[in-house]
Amino acid sequence: MFEPIHSLALTHYLITGAILFVLGLIGFVTRRNLIIMFLCTEMMFQGVSISLVAFSRYHLNMTGQTFVIFVLTIAAAEAALALGLVVLLFRRKHTLDSEAWSSMSG
Repeated sequence: MFEPIHSLALTHYLITGAILFVLGLIGFVTRRNLIIMFLCTEMMFQGVSISLVAFSRYHLNMTGQTFVIFVLTIAAAEAALALGLVVLLFRRKHTLDSEAWSSMSG
């Protein structure tokens, strides 16, 4: 009876996912703070997740949504590991700048 004026198409979701991924990639490449780098990695994961869910819904297939559950699980494990590494690195060098860790000493 009433049709919405703006219905969201697959392209809207894919553009949103691509924007999230590109912003995360730019943030990862340009920032030197380790916490910001890990947050940008999480943003890239979310951009991919939005695209997978959009394709899954478009094709009426649950495979993409199931794969997103695995991606979120990996992202949670990566975040926990990253937090532990950031705390360890901060205790050793008293900085979160990635340039401080560019040279290896043994």
